[in-house]
Amino acid sequence: MSTTHPTAPQHRRTGGDLVVESLAALGARTVFGLPGQHALGVFDALRRSTLRYVGLRVENNAGFAADAYARATHGVAPLLVSTGPGALMTLAALQEAAAGSAAVLAIGSQVPLAGIGGGRHGYLHELTDQSASFRGVVKSVHTARTASQIPSAVAAAWESALSAPHGPVWLEIPQDVLLAEAGIPPVGELEATPRELLPRPELIAAAADRLTGARRPVILAGGGVVRAGAEAELLALAEQLGAPVATTFGGKGAFPWEHPLSLQSWLEDRYTTTFLEDADTLLVVGSGLGELSSNYHTFRPLGQVVQIEADLGKLESNHAALGIHADARAALAALVKEVGERGPRDTGEAFEEAEEAEEAEEAGGAGGAGGAGGPAPEAAVSDLLARVRDRIAGQQLDLEQQVLASVRDALPDGAVSCWDMTILAYWAWSAFDPRRTNALHSAQGAGGLGYGFPAALGVAVADPARPVLAVSGDGGAMYSIAELATARQYDLPVTWLIVDDGGYGILREYMTDAFGEATATELTRPDFVALAESFGVPAVRTSPEQLRTDLAAALAAPGPSVVVLPARLRMFAPTHLNP
Repeated sequence: MSTTHPTAPQHRRTGGDLVVESLAALGARTVFGLPGQHALGVFDALRRSTLRYVGLRVENNAGFAADAYARATHGVAPLLVSTGPGALMTLAALQEAAAGSAAVLAIGSQVPLAGIGGGRHGYLHELTDQSASFRGVVKSVHTARTASQIPSAVAAAWESALSAPHGPVWLEIPQDVLLAEAGIPPVGELEATPRELLPRPELIAAAADRLTGARRPVILAGGGVVRAGAEAELLALAEQLGAPVATTFGGKGAFPWEHPLSLQSWLEDRYTTTFLEDADTLLVVGSGLGELSSNYHTFRPLGQVVQIEADLGKLESNHAALGIHADARAALAALVKEVGERGPRDTGEAFEEAEEAEEAEEAGGAGGAGGAGGPAPEAAVSDLLARVRDRIAGQQLDLEQQVLASVRDALPDGAVSCWDMTILAYWAWSAFDPRRTNALHSAQGAGGLGYGFPAALGVAVADPARPVLAVSGDGGAMYSIAELATARQYDLPVTWLIVDDGGYGILREYMTDAFGEATATELTRPDFVALAESFGVPAVRTSPEQLRTDLAAALAAPGPSVVVLPARLRMFAPTHLNP
């Protein structure tokens, strides 16, 4: 007896096939997502394509995984979701992708063409204007209303996502268009060339004048340096100028942590803020000097600012500057060439002259209190970091520093870590050495909970040969717990460290400091070890003393694992409240 269903349709190429053919033609190898009724046309086409599909259990988590995949690869991460609720569930993840300049190409279905236009036809998942929900979040919104429009729409969205600054885009296609027979040949070649954002030569010359003429130049490197892959150019320029370099939280890894010119990333620190303020020329690359990068907007530059920024809206948005609208790599490369043609610079003498000038202007004053009290920039850097260490040492935070050091010691040098919004992550932004570029990802851009674990899954998909660490608190972990099934299904080498303090720890601190008492921060939570094991994921409960050993063992084991650390950590004292 035949096992073929009598009504099983014979395959014909559809709009869904055009979507996956277009993605493959543009170089996609992996797509993330979650199927839904209106999107079944594109999911059916996936099984006929060479694309690898990684399905998560919640659309927002799929968006976080795509975000981290895009960051890890410096490429485009396609994300496939359905209409209405499925589409809207991605918004928090797309906001983080926008804040972190991650090139996520989100492709969602729509109600049938007859239901588009604002009428109330009562289709399942119907929204009056679905694309309007995305316009304030993503870089660009695209629509394909016929099968023949699909390849060009996919290419336009891809190009937008990869043009500097990278970012998420939204493309929607009606259900009936995805299911309709494709009347055009299979997609062979498709071109999407990102627009180059090159600096204007006269601005590079002006910036070089200011930097080479400065007695105490300093550089602040943001996430734009990492996204542009401009680490080598940044290092070359810093060494040419003898300029100390601080990195923003999003820019961690842009500059070698232990380099003699490295100020590291202690941006929530008044000593660092003062050091940056005291620069006679401050070069800001790939940062808008937003809330966190400016120590909660307490930063007040005393000298000139030169700002290189690919996002036009961030250029001079917080501080007056010589603004250069350009990709960080192109602009830094041009500066390296321009500065190099002007000959070597005696950086030690320049810093010494700056100190002598300050002493003459302010007898015994602290104009260079941020760290310019030395004969060379390296000494100024060393002095600043010593001040920061002394400040932290006086706050009885041995447990927090022990836990962070244990995580660093357990994590292999080549491994990537992904951090949720939790107290240990706040410590990591300032104090954690990623030991290589593009090796630490967090949700500090938009600040939403639940990023760490699904992001780590996305990184593991990009490079399954290396272990990946995810760090969450117990509150944030509950956003992502369903993805233990994803980790197990795809056997991804992700170790999930859950710091269990019984609530939303950072909010507990904020509320206690502000109001004397916390409200709505205490949580009932599961036995995370038993819960992980129910998914078939090995898990262990550890202690601060055993953390290094247990975490290293979990990271060395194949496949996913969970390490639970019951601990109530504290933040170091803020410095922005009384600058």
